[in-house]
Amino acid sequence: MAEAALKKPSSAIWNWEGKDKTGKVIRGEIRAESETVAKAQLRRQGINATKVSKKRAGFGKRITERDVALFTRQLATMMKAGVPLLQAFDISAKGHSNAAFTKILLDVRSEVETGSNLADAFRKYPVYFDSLFCNLIAAGETGGVLDSLLDKLATYKEKIIAIKGKIKSAMIYPSAIIVTAFAITAVILIYVIPAFKELFSSFGADLPAPTQLVIWLSDLFVEYWWLIFGGIGGTIWALVTAYKRSPSMQVSADRLLLRVPIIGDIVRKATIARWSRTLSTLFTAGVPLVEALDSVAGAAGNQVYADATKIIQADVSAGSTLNFSMQRSNLFPNMVLQMTAIGEESGALDDMLDKVADFYEEEVDNAVAALSSLLEPMIMVILGVLIGGLVVAMYMPIFKMGQVVG
Repeated sequence: MAEAALKKPSSAIWNWEGKDKTGKVIRGEIRAESETVAKAQLRRQGINATKVSKKRAGFGKRITERDVALFTRQLATMMKAGVPLLQAFDISAKGHSNAAFTKILLDVRSEVETGSNLADAFRKYPVYFDSLFCNLIAAGETGGVLDSLLDKLATYKEKIIAIKGKIKSAMIYPSAIIVTAFAITAVILIYVIPAFKELFSSFGADLPAPTQLVIWLSDLFVEYWWLIFGGIGGTIWALVTAYKRSPSMQVSADRLLLRVPIIGDIVRKATIARWSRTLSTLFTAGVPLVEALDSVAGAAGNQVYADATKIIQADVSAGSTLNFSMQRSNLFPNMVLQMTAIGEESGALDDMLDKVADFYEEEVDNAVAALSSLLEPMIMVILGVLIGGLVVAMYMPIFKMGQVVG
């Protein structure tokens, strides 16, 4: 819960300038809720901050995870080809289309050129290079296998981006159905039904109950459309803002999301795939299990799993096995627990977790494909029932008149 509080979107990015333990002047960016918090975080890193100012929102292109993943893949490829590190940075920076990210790469290059470790240079930009990224870079530098770990890191980021894309696809489809249905219904109620209402006013007879209901809804929309649309937009904004700022609401919303039929199953599988992939990548790099679990919690993508990972980390640090701690959380399927137990017993935990991630990533692929196939006819049914119901309700008086005349 404490970690979730640190990730409040109310936090801002701060530009800072200060001196390290050797007295060298260094600069960078950090995310924090206030200037005081930013200075405290820098002090914990051994940096005496002399200037801290909030970064102004610019109109430049936003730096995305894809930018970082592309750079990581380029750097890994060039390092494997024997290109010197500084030259590789020059090539990546000059070839990148995002000017903001190019500036960061050149700043990191300057830090490395003046004697800083690559991991320490990246740590000055935690907004874009998280602890997992920096830990793997540090492990690669220490072990002399930077090219290999950069390749693993690039693969990891590409797979995480892919799994996030699949989750977005699964969430966008039903949302599109709801928005489309609401928009079409609103247009009919505001523009079409009033024309029928004028026609029916000359009938001089009682209208059927369904027709009266539709006309009442139409009057409501025509009179209070601004309040309806504003209320819906305001409610969505309020819920999103409350979710971002309240750790307890994040847990409640993420727990509820896991229980939603079909969608919840996809989110759970994607979270397990991401969890397993992150831990496998860190373990392969030689990061100690307790330290690795700290990064896994931050990369879980679901607050329920993030909080459970913190508990698992505490249990493991107290001497419990990973498998037993995971079992106590009641969040992991039996297959994951068995694979983890085999990995711990055989000393191949990273391989087992990698296989778990592969399996669940494929499961997410299949589930999203099945959802798409299922939702296509559902769209037709929902729109057909909704619009067809409105049309039938408005034609009922006409049918009734035809029967009377006949």
